[in-house]
Amino acid sequence: MPFLNASLQKQLRDVFGALPRPVTLLVFMRANNREPPCETCEETRELVEELASISEGKVRVETRDLDEHAAEATLYGIDKVPALVVVGPGNQLGIRFFGAPSGYEFATLIEDIRMASTGTTDLAESTLELLSRLTAPLHIKVFVTPTCPYCPRAVLLAHKMAMASDWVTADAIDATEFPELAAHYRVQGVPRTIVNDVIHVEGAVPEAMLMARLSPILVKAPPAA
Repeated sequence: MPFLNASLQKQLRDVFGALPRPVTLLVFMRANNREPPCETCEETRELVEELASISEGKVRVETRDLDEHAAEATLYGIDKVPALVVVGPGNQLGIRFFGAPSGYEFATLIEDIRMASTGTTDLAESTLELLSRLTAPLHIKVFVTPTCPYCPRAVLLAHKMAMASDWVTADAIDATEFPELAAHYRVQGVPRTIVNDVIHVEGAVPEAMLMARLSPILVKAPPAA
């Protein structure tokens, strides 16, 4: 059964038709006959393959088995499934979803595809300048649920930062699919953003506020001459 109705398919064709360069969606999954089972792996694969089928080659899908492709999973930082990596022409490695990109996060995925294809973000110049001075990894985890209308804003901000800097990786993590991980990070409401397991931010805060919160762990290297 299709995930996308005729009206949404038409809208997406218009979006994909404007993409300047192709984007690859790399899906890591595990077959249901293996332990532990992955209840939404097939759903995730079918959804992105349906996107690819209406994109006229602008969206490509590659699937990987987490166990059989362990080295590649390690390269992309994948340790749980389903996982989805959005890879643009520059071979960005840092834009990731853990859990099916359903509900409100479906719109996030579409915007990520557009962003990866164009290779641009709308981040403020001050943010880009700070990111350009990073000399150590920044790992952003954003816990979400499919029914949270505020979560896409937090995820997109994190994904834009990953798009802008090779030092940044940004994960959207479905708290309902990974409850033990959500419990470990004491997620009681979403979105909840956690950076380098040190900074915890509640809610979908504006870009400037997030950067201010990150200032204790941002490297204060001098600008390039």
